Amino acid sequence: MNPVIVLSIAGSDPSGGAGIQADLKTFAALGVYGTAALAGLTVQNTVGVRDARPVDPDLVRAQVVAVLDDLPVAATKLGMLSNAAVAATVADLLEERRDEFGLVVLDPVMIATSGDALLSDDAVDIVRTRLLPLADVITPNAPEAAVLLELPAATDTDGLVDQATALLRLGARAALVKGGHLTGETDMTDVYATADSTALLSGPRFDTRNTHGTGCTLSSAVAACAALRGDTIASGVSLEAVQEARDYLMRAIESGAHWRLGRTPELGHGPVNHLVGRAESLGL
Repeated sequence: MNPVIVLSIAGSDPSGGAGIQADLKTFAALGVYGTAALAGLTVQNTVGVRDARPVDPDLVRAQVVAVLDDLPVAATKLGMLSNAAVAATVADLLEERRDEFGLVVLDPVMIATSGDALLSDDAVDIVRTRLLPLADVITPNAPEAAVLLELPAATDTDGLVDQATALLRLGARAALVKGGHLTGETDMTDVYATADSTALLSGPRFDTRNTHGTGCTLSSAVAACAALRGDTIASGVSLEAVQEARDYLMRAIESGAHWRLGRTPELGHGPVNHLVGRAESLGL
């Protein structure tokens, strides 16, 4: 029996809480074989981003091609793509070899939890016009959805619903718009919209600063869960896969909520516990 293979094309986080590092931890925790192509390098930790550099587009392409030429990929997660040249290169590859990427989960990473910018302005249009229509699901938070739609950010759940359906009109096959940025609500509600239905997915809002990399983690979990369930390009990402991914993230947030990983935890944002399942099995 061969493992299910999932690919991440994203940026690197040397502190391990977000980006490729978070994706590979998530893939391992959920039981898929993770592969990765680096699209950008960051210099960051739990306190903030100090620098960010794109990877040469030709090298990004070569990494992805090396994986596709050898491994049968069931799902692909797209994360931080750095700039327009890298984003366009990934879009070119998707157009050329779409079936070989399997299900595509697009996480339009624009801003880090610390507030630092991670995507150049000229790349946003590539994400909006070329990558969004090629993806099976897009997973923006409220500020990212607003940027893609060129609208003010949603401030309540009704606004999230409106923006999720607006993303469908923009060309998305499905949209998971995350409500973690909304304030004043006891629960955290995300909206999952497809052409057929709109679902409100609610869960507890944990009182913690340890939310670094939650967007990366959720999108990679959606890719893994959809691949494991056998969702296909023809069927799209199922609601059940999204629910399973959210459940994993909620457990990972709760498990790491009281971590004091950094030297100054009160100043930064720590990560979630990606290996929550393994920690539980070991009684930790």
